[in-house]
Amino acid sequence: MFSNFFQYILSGTATTVSVTLVALPLGLMVALAFSLAYVYGRTPIPAVIGLYSTLMRGVPPIVLLFILYFVVSGSVNLSPFWAGSLSLGIISSAYQLEILRGAILSVSGGQMMAARAIGMSRWRAVRYIVLPQALRLAIPGWSNEASIVLKDSSLVYALGVTEILRRAQQLSATTQNPFLAYSAAALIYFLLVFATNRLLDWIARRTRIPAHF
Repeated sequence: MFSNFFQYILSGTATTVSVTLVALPLGLMVALAFSLAYVYGRTPIPAVIGLYSTLMRGVPPIVLLFILYFVVSGSVNLSPFWAGSLSLGIISSAYQLEILRGAILSVSGGQMMAARAIGMSRWRAVRYIVLPQALRLAIPGWSNEASIVLKDSSLVYALGVTEILRRAQQLSATTQNPFLAYSAAALIYFLLVFATNRLLDWIARRTRIPAHF
């Protein structure tokens, strides 16, 4: 019986993965731009970005999800999928911002000075010297954030999106067996998170900077 539960709930995996694949890159793009502006921007840009980071990290994802869907979608017509994906991406951007900011600051300032000394512009030095190192250094922290977003994708269940948790809830209601339904869902989430972490760990090993202290 458990295998039947597992197979039914597994069919919601594509939606769960789709939400994650929208939210994570969205958060990364925003975080990358904001982290560079935070570290290299002039006053008051760092203060504004710092406020954004603090605010977004202090708002529960489910609250922002409801705001986007029940308030904002009235004017821009957001579907439940996109409201959920965008809200997770916005919240994640604040956490990814802190990860990238720390990685950028961990690159020795002497490298920037050396780049400027040989005639490179500031942003050229950032692009070709600082950023490639910072992105590799950020992978371990980013791996943890990827796992969090993957698990938080279950929140779109609240809007009726048919992902893993929604299918588990449907199965629980029809079979009156919540233990098997939610156990199967938990196992699928675990396998997805485990596979994601293994993949990112492999990437981190392949791109590790050898003599970085």
